[in-house]
Amino acid sequence: MKVLIVNIDSKIPNLALAKIEKYHRDRGDEIFYDLPIYRDIVDKIYVSCVFSWNKFLAEQWNFEHTEIGGTGWDILKKLPPEIDKVKPRINIGFTTRGCIRKCKFCVVPKKEGHIYIEGDIYDIWDGKSKDIVLLDNNILALPEHFFFITDQIKKEKLRVDFNQGLDCRLLTDDIAKRLSEINHAEYKFAFDFMEIEPYVIKAISLLKKYGIKRCTWYVLVGFNTTPEQDLYRVNLLRKLNQNVFVQRYNYKSNKKVKSNLFYTALSRWANQHHIFQGMDFKQFLNYPENRHYKDFCLKYDYPISLQDS
Repeated sequence: MKVLIVNIDSKIPNLALAKIEKYHRDRGDEIFYDLPIYRDIVDKIYVSCVFSWNKFLAEQWNFEHTEIGGTGWDILKKLPPEIDKVKPRINIGFTTRGCIRKCKFCVVPKKEGHIYIEGDIYDIWDGKSKDIVLLDNNILALPEHFFFITDQIKKEKLRVDFNQGLDCRLLTDDIAKRLSEINHAEYKFAFDFMEIEPYVIKAISLLKKYGIKRCTWYVLVGFNTTPEQDLYRVNLLRKLNQNVFVQRYNYKSNKKVKSNLFYTALSRWANQHHIFQGMDFKQFLNYPENRHYKDFCLKYDYPISLQDS
């Protein structure tokens, strides 16, 4: 059997496609990746589309012998059970699925439901790599499982990347201490809502207590906050010596946010950490090459600087 696998838009290893590949390889099937020229000579095509704005690209593959999936195609569609249970062990994956939160901007509650345990490190790790990436949406919501997983990480001397971020509202003294004890990529948290500011400040203080001086904070903008609130959150994190990654809500499908030069300027300043740490937003806008951003902010009364909180 000949199988063609098509990855429309995933920037990281696509776990669903990795499961499909291993399933068919274990059966002795011949696998081809991202080769449109083979579409008429294979027996089966699998297509994954992660982002809804790329759905039109997936539609071009909608043939009789094609199976299309992914959040961008159908949020509720799942792999067949015999494929979903496959463990590709490519050093990236989930030990939990789902989340306890119900953030309106997030697809996880609808796609995966309430949090549950999926597996452990040995379902993901190839036994050789010293790095592992966990895609868990909210592992701290299951603290006993978090300590179990980090025990495995410590035992195998792995460097872990909690890629989707950790929930600062669930940080405790014991968890902060454990985070300081394992080898890790820079920890990521989120400051998406104004009302969690006290949790953010407390979490940063707790992490610093155990020697974790700087983390990256995802900051969602253009969803339910004003530009003033967005700049306030970014400036607060800068004042607390943190890094920031500005995420524009649905900016590729929301023309209003996409075309807003204030948010473009904010992300280009904040997301380049060496620039973010070296100058404030007003200084960034005063560079000659950024004049068009500054003119936009002044013309439409967007904030350029806010007093430190």
